[in-house]
Amino acid sequence: MPHTNRDTATMETNEILREQIFEIIKNQLRDNDPPETKITYDRLIKNGFDDFQTRQLIGQCLAVELFDVMKNGKPYNNERYIKNLLALPKEPFE
Repeated sequence: MPHTNRDTATMETNEILREQIFEIIKNQLRDNDPPETKITYDRLIKNGFDDFQTRQLIGQCLAVELFDVMKNGKPYNNERYIKNLLALPKEPFE
């Protein structure tokens, strides 16, 4: 089945979101804010995940928060974000 313009736009939007999420993670690691991001990054690397896999896992936690803010209009939940980070590599369910 050929890609439609909508499929292409969705893929481009997803790529933009992924890049923005990775930029946020880079900033969190650089600024050590929250410190749990760096703690989680170091722990996952130590447990055999590579840099890209680790950032993807952290990105899943961040995506949960961004989705809740954008889709449901809820405030950013830093406590849940940290809880989900500390539970990695288990996927965030909240």
